Amino acid sequence: MALARRGFQLPERDTTRVNGQIRISPVRVIGPEGDQYGIIPTEEALTRARDAGLDLVEVAPNERPPVCRIMDYGKFKYDKNKKKNQGSSHTKTKEIRLRPKTGQADIDTKVKRAEKFLEHKDKVQVSVLFRGREMAHIEEGRKVMESVIATLSAVGKVETAPQQHGRRMIAMIAPR
Repeated sequence: MALARRGFQLPERDTTRVNGQIRISPVRVIGPEGDQYGIIPTEEALTRARDAGLDLVEVAPNERPPVCRIMDYGKFKYDKNKKKNQGSSHTKTKEIRLRPKTGQADIDTKVKRAEKFLEHKDKVQVSVLFRGREMAHIEEGRKVMESVIATLSAVGKVETAPQQHGRRMIAMIAPR
């Protein structure tokens, strides 16, 4: 087991038994529409599933007798994976870059774009870049930053207040 020591993990195996893999007999069977068929032999349950063009899937293996359901196993697996992946949200960080001399019309356009990002549940990093002698007038950049934050306050909340990082002023805005 040298692989286990190096952080290698085997892929998670699906332990759900389907059709011929179900060895225990009898089983409690639930039909495709949720109706109870009662406790019947496994062979009869498999025959009913085949007649319906579906699979016999063991949904509660620890019960006595085990509970099986007649359903489309491919669809069941797809829905299970979809639910598993749905829990993790895909939050991305988008950036809008401005300068102290950026015109108001351009700022409005970038703010509208940032509003769309926030509506799609993405975070927005607002950056004001300073070049050359603009560093002597950091207050101009701060005014631009404050106006953008005030405009975006309707759809987002400030996660990180504006901070100066060298020639760049950065603020992070998260969706509400």
